[in-house]
Amino acid sequence: MHRYGVRDVEKLLRMPRSTVRSLVAAGLVSPERGPRRRLLFSFQDLIVLRTAQALTAAKVPQRRITKSVKELRRRLPDAMPLSGLSIGAIADRVVVKEGGSRWQADSGQYLLGFEGDPADGSLNVIERPKQAARRETSNWYETALALEREDPEAAHRAYERAIAADPERLDARLNLGRLLHEMGRHAKAERVYREALKRGMRDPVLFFNLGALLDDMGRKLESVEAYEQALRADPTMADCHFNLALLCEQLGRSRKAIRHMAQYRRLTGS
Repeated sequence: MHRYGVRDVEKLLRMPRSTVRSLVAAGLVSPERGPRRRLLFSFQDLIVLRTAQALTAAKVPQRRITKSVKELRRRLPDAMPLSGLSIGAIADRVVVKEGGSRWQADSGQYLLGFEGDPADGSLNVIERPKQAARRETSNWYETALALEREDPEAAHRAYERAIAADPERLDARLNLGRLLHEMGRHAKAERVYREALKRGMRDPVLFFNLGALLDDMGRKLESVEAYEQALRADPTMADCHFNLALLCEQLGRSRKAIRHMAQYRRLTGS
């Protein structure tokens, strides 16, 4: 299960670090301890923290918030229900809506319906699919970036999770392909790049990375083609001109080699 640090909580919930620590001290959440005793929160902890934040803003008495939130934390499933979950302040009570059911958070008693307008003061925990996907892919992408040096395998898995959450996430595909290339997994790196191309992505960096990969795989002619595609998308890619100059020299295409080296020098001022 993915864990979130205090900095992640600050960013996701827009909650000051001091508030996070005070809610932990109050016993509303019990995060794990990581290296150097860092606080590590689960997704359910985030729900609880956001709930406490919203209920405080809705002027619910602190004692009821504490009791309700602790009970809510105990009842939350490991995975959020697909039917959706919303938490609201109705008068001075905390009411939870889960699918077609409604129950009082501090007692667990099921209710026939909300009193008044349930939209007033409510906190929607489940986001719209696109919003949730964007947040999930950003979390996995940032996790992968942080792990690349210390744990490439974990970074590899995190990038795959980011892509699964948002298949249009080009930067995750580029980084995953580059990482696999560096790890010597050339065939898998090529599949990552080819899949991006099949999805209609025509970014010059994508073609450049593919060109570098194909060159290392000994497929020189295909590498030239990929580099040329990159330059059609962005003629100012100096490194692409340089790599093409070297490739053309190896392939006996001296005129093209001279032309690309001249372009490289013009672009870099060397």
